[in-house]
Order: sequence, then C-alpha cells, then structure tokens
Amino acid sequence: MAESSAFLDGRSRRNGLDMLAEDLTRVLEDVGAHLGAVYLLAPGAQVLELAVMKGAPRDFIKPWEKMSLATPIPVTDAIREERLVWVGDEKEMARAYPGAALVMPYEFALAALPLISGETVYGAIFALWAGSHACDLSPIERDRLTAAAEEMAKGLEEADREGRRLRPGLEPRVLPAPTMQPAEVIAAVAGRLPEGVCGLDVSGRVTFVTPRAAQLIGVLSARLTGSYLWTLVPWLNDPVYEDRYRAAMISQQPTSFVALRPPERWLSFELYPAPTGVTMRVTPAVVEAEDVPLAASEAENPSSIPDADLTLPTRVGALYHILHLASTLTKAASVQDVVDLVANRLMPAFGGDGMALMVAEDDRVSVVGDRGYPSYLRERYDGLSLTSPAPSVRTMVTGVPSFFSSQEELDEVYGADIAQDDGMASWAFLPLIASGRSVGTCVLAFARRHRFTVEERALLTALGGLIAQALERARLYDAKLELAHALQESLLPHALPRLPGLSAAARYLPGTEGMDIGGDFYDVIRLDEDTVAAVVGDVQGHNVTAAALMGQVRTAVRAYATAGADPGEVLARTNHLLVDLDPGLFASCVYLRLDLRRNLACLARAGHPQPLLRHPDGEVRVVEVPGGLLLGIDHSVEYPHTELPLPPDAVLALYTDGLVETPGVDIDDALADLGAELARTGDGPLEEVASTLIRHAQQTSHRSDDIALLLLRLAAGDDPRP
Repeated sequence: MAESSAFLDGRSRRNGLDMLAEDLTRVLEDVGAHLGAVYLLAPGAQVLELAVMKGAPRDFIKPWEKMSLATPIPVTDAIREERLVWVGDEKEMARAYPGAALVMPYEFALAALPLISGETVYGAIFALWAGSHACDLSPIERDRLTAAAEEMAKGLEEADREGRRLRPGLEPRVLPAPTMQPAEVIAAVAGRLPEGVCGLDVSGRVTFVTPRAAQLIGVLSARLTGSYLWTLVPWLNDPVYEDRYRAAMISQQPTSFVALRPPERWLSFELYPAPTGVTMRVTPAVVEAEDVPLAASEAENPSSIPDADLTLPTRVGALYHILHLASTLTKAASVQDVVDLVANRLMPAFGGDGMALMVAEDDRVSVVGDRGYPSYLRERYDGLSLTSPAPSVRTMVTGVPSFFSSQEELDEVYGADIAQDDGMASWAFLPLIASGRSVGTCVLAFARRHRFTVEERALLTALGGLIAQALERARLYDAKLELAHALQESLLPHALPRLPGLSAAARYLPGTEGMDIGGDFYDVIRLDEDTVAAVVGDVQGHNVTAAALMGQVRTAVRAYATAGADPGEVLARTNHLLVDLDPGLFASCVYLRLDLRRNLACLARAGHPQPLLRHPDGEVRVVEVPGGLLLGIDHSVEYPHTELPLPPDAVLALYTDGLVETPGVDIDDALADLGAELARTGDGPLEEVASTLIRHAQQTSHRSDDIALLLLRLAAGDDPRP
C-alpha cells in the first residue's frame, strides 16, 4: 500500500533512535493512535527495554520500562507468539492481563506487534487508542501496523548487519508533544468548554487559565500558570484528584470530580482530554450534606477530632501509588531500591511525612533506610538492643502491628517516658514478616494527627508483608553481591610490584549489569632482576563463576611464567588447563615478557584485543600480534609470539574489550578515539593517564561488560618517575 511503501523514505539519512522516533510518530499518525512505544530486546538476554515513547509522560509507563520476556503483558506476548496482539477494551485487558489492568484500570484499546526480520527478534511496538475506539481492529489499521512493523524490523536488521545494532539510550526517549504557539493554545482551550476553564499540559502543568477559573479556585492567574494544581492549591493536594487527571489522559475520555474549597464552597471539575493536554472546566457545585462521606467515628461524634488535626484517607488516589508499589517491589534488586520505592510510593499514598525501615541483626536493630527524619534519630536507633521498649522494636519482636493517632494514645500503651520525640504526631508500626517470621519494622509517621481507618490498617499490614519479602530478597542479593566483590577483590592484585626502570598503572571497572562483577583481570609478575611479565585477560561471563575461573587462569599464568616458559608456551599450557577443567567458559588473554635490560618485549595473544603502543613522539599505533583461539576451546592450538622493541618513555597499553566495545559505536571508531586520547595524555604520569583513559567508561551508566586496563612504560635513564 502507498502509505507503507513510503513509510521509511529517507531511512538512509537517519540512524539510531532518531529513526525509531520518526517511525513511531508516523505509524501512530497513520492509525490514529495517541500513544505508543518501541521496545528493544537486549542481545543475548530475555529482557525488553523501552527505547522510544510518544504521547504521555515517562512516569505513565515507568513500571514497564525494563522487563523480562516472561512478564505477562501484550508486548511480550507479541514477541513470544510472533503475532499481533489486540486488546479491544478494558474488560479484555482485565481478563487477559489482570496484573497490568490493576495498575492501569482505564479505558483504551491497544495493539502490540513484534519486530522480527528473518530469524531475529529485535523487539516490539505497541499503539494505544482512546477508549472510544471500536472493540475490533479494522483491516486498514491492521495492514498499516503490520507493514510498519515489518519495515521497522528491516531497518533494525540493516543496522545489525552493519554492526550498529540499536540498544536503548541511557534514558528512554520520550518524544515531546507537538509545539503550539500561545495563540493556538488559547484557541484550543477556549474551543473546548466555556466558563471557568484551565488548560493542562501532558504532565499536568497549567498552561492557560481564564479569570473566572482563577476566581473560583481562589488563586491569581499568574500563580496558576506554569504550576501544578495538585501541589499549588492545598485543598487539591490529594492523590484522588490527580488520579482523575491520569484517567483522562490514559483513556482519553472525560472524567470529573467534586472538591471542597474551604470553608464551605464546593466546586465541580470536569476534565476533557486530548493528546496535547486536558481542558478542565470549573463550575460551582451543589452538594447535599448527606452526600459527604464520613468515617464511622465522625458520623457518631463529628466534633471528636478538630478539623485541623484530621487527615481523611484518600482511597482512589492512594490505590494508584499502592498498586504501583506492589508491582515494582518485585523488581527491587538492592536494599536501597526497596527503601526508595517505599518512600516514593507508600508515603504519598497515605500522606506520610516520615518513613523508616529497620531489621534485626545479631540481636540489634539496624536502620537500613529512612526518609523525612534527621540523621541523629537514625544514629539513636541504629544498634539499639532488641530488648528496648521502643514501639518500633516491640513491633519487630512481637510481629504485631500498632497504630497511634496521637502521642496520647502512644503514652497509654508505652508510658509517657517512651515518647517518640521525632517531631511526628501519628505513627503506624508495621511488622515486616517473611516466611512466617518477623524480620523488621516499617515505621510510617505523620506530622499532623492521622486517623487510621479499619481499611487503612488492613492495607498497611498487608503491604508490610510485601515490603518484608522484597527486603529479604534484596538483603540476600546485597549479601551475594558483597561476597562476589570480596572474591573478585581478593583475586586481583592489591598492588603492582615496584621495579627499577619500569612504571606501571592498572585499572579495573566492573560492568553495570548482573552482579557488577566479571572475569577481567590483570597482573604484573617479577621474574628476575631484569625481566618482568605482564598479562591482561577476560574470562567469559559476569558472575561468581567467571570471577572464580579468572582466579584460576591468573594463578596458572603466574605459575607457568615463573617456571620460565616463553609467552607462547605460557598461553598453551594455560589453554590445556582450561580444556581439561572444562568449565563451560572461555577466556581471552594477552601475555608479554619484558627484558628491561634490552628494552625488548615478547608478546603472545589468545583471542584478545591488540595492544596499543604510544611512541615518545606521541604517535600511537596498534601492535599487530598474531594470535590463536580463545583459551579453553582446543588442546592443539599453538600461540606464536612476537618481539617488540620498547624505546624509553614509550607507553604500552593492554586492555579488555569492554574499554572499546560500546553498543551503537563502531569498534574501529572507539579504538581510534582511545588511541587519540593516549596520544594526547600519554606523556604524563601513568596513574593520570590510566584515569583519563578509563574516565569515559566510568560516566556510562549502562555498561554491559567489565574493563581491565594495564599501562607500562620503560623509563629513560634519568627519569625519576618510577
């Protein structure tokens, strides 16, 4: 069809995520969808990552930015089943994907398609329509979506074939809404509804407000414009109202709510959405007294608690935060992840002002994280004995939750001498129970008096169980990570030997995926007064097994080197050892023996990147060292050696592939950049040179491989630097 044939015109002039962004924009326009995204599949992994999104703020889809292919949602089903997945309405969403529907209980229609070319799966795309869309996908829409997905997959295959396989950026690319001039904004807002009218952008910020709307809300127009209603206006600072806005944006259907402007003026807010924002109509509302919901205790005794000290539960708005917390806790890897999720979701859901997570360790309290408390309070509770009468400790020991709406209530149970003294007025002490035992306490505190309803108590207690399970998993992960790091640290040299006439500097940088450890290693070995050996290697994998095998390889190289074997023989013997061990992993390696008296290096290489040599005049060249297969594959492999003169002040750089292999960057370009940086800085102290060469990799938050770097320099006769 004409639309699809021209769909990717000019693709040769585009590359990377820019290409995906243009393609996504075009297909959404072609099928009339207002929201969509492209996911990319990480090579060699079962993980989908959000690459490009259009039509809504990033926060709307944050729970699904990165997920396993096993996650039950439309885009993963589209990949696993290699077909178009269609969800016609919210009922079908709830039936087929109850977990996703629980977090996004709104009206919309959705289609997801895999991006497949040949036998390779590159990712998936989804498009989302307003709730008014027909329950069935039309043939024209289906054809356009299918053609677009095929063309996008071909583009990804072409990039892959050229060695430029696309991966998401450090942050997902969220395409901005179409830019509108002020006159267009005014015309659009005024054309939707009369009377008190506000215009909100896609993030909820006020872009336009009529004088009548400002008058009804009671805030000057100049203050409203550019602000968020939910934070600027105190009586609208309630998640239940923000949830109505979210519902309008997701479903693209009108929503409404009624709010009380103190002291007794009720206002009706009607929200009319469009892909570029929301028009909100504000009008006076008539609300009968019997229609206003009250807690049971207030209905019996309305004056029991002063208005200023009462915080009513926010049911619908809180539900969004609670469901978000429940869904994201399963993805929390570290203890800090759990602390951040609880602070960012549990506190806003219930209006809390302080939060602390405590666990029991060796009959003592350990505060693993807090928010909203001064540091001295953390120090006071950290290390507290489990025999302490403090409420948080008693909750930890007994496993029984407790709720106190005031200091007076707490005093009745614990006595006046156990005052919290934390500046808060109400507290919820939630036991963290995992596998039937209490492992800690979650404290949720409020600066103003808070009445805990029966529903809130039940909900908070249940959430305590979810937090406990996530915290136990995270503590186990942190313990394994600490053990793995200790193992790797013990296997790498603590310091390089100091040798007359030779300067050396080394760096190791772990990857950011998995357990942040790997099999990269380096070593410098003194053989005699005039001879030194150096090695840099890379064992396949990024886990404890790789780190342990790295230790074996490094030990083997050191043993064969000190036994007097030449470089080729050192690699051959190490290869025999790995083949006999049959660990299921392979290793690359470059090994050299350096004669300090003759300024001559002898090198051998096993499937490893070629070294770089910087001459004293600043010229940098690749040292072409003939090599053999990776270690651990074949007994019969031979490793020839090459002799290389090293003039004084020359710098020899040995490194692993993580230093020059970056997703989306051509390896030749990366190697040229590394050589240029070595040429520019190589005449300085080696420690500074090593820091400079590794600095760019340190600034990359998404680094799939670890890095080892070793620099060697023969000093001139009068050079004091060694």
